[in-house]
Amino acid sequence: MLFHFHTGTMTRRSKGLNEVCPRAYIEINVDDAKKLSLQSGDDVRVISRRGSLELKARVTERISKGTVFIPFHFKEAAANLLTISRYDPIAKIPEYKVCAVRIEPIEMGGKI
Repeated sequence: MLFHFHTGTMTRRSKGLNEVCPRAYIEINVDDAKKLSLQSGDDVRVISRRGSLELKARVTERISKGTVFIPFHFKEAAANLLTISRYDPIAKIPEYKVCAVRIEPIEMGGKI
């Protein structure tokens, strides 16, 4: 994410930055998107054992097959709601970076 940093508390106040990147999204690998019949701009539901988010898909070759990326700069689509809140026992750092998710296309009638 080039345009926002940290949790977006400062950068999301900038009209120019919000014009370039106004909302949360999920990046998904080209091959994975094909399996789900997804294209960039499609609405998807991202589901983990802890919650779900509705986002726009960005299909890209930058993401490895079998993984996705959601920026955490958007409080209205807080990616950390999907992740594990367990802490590393030594460093005391939360495991906010990794969790298993399922991606479901949102049908036309249920678009966000």
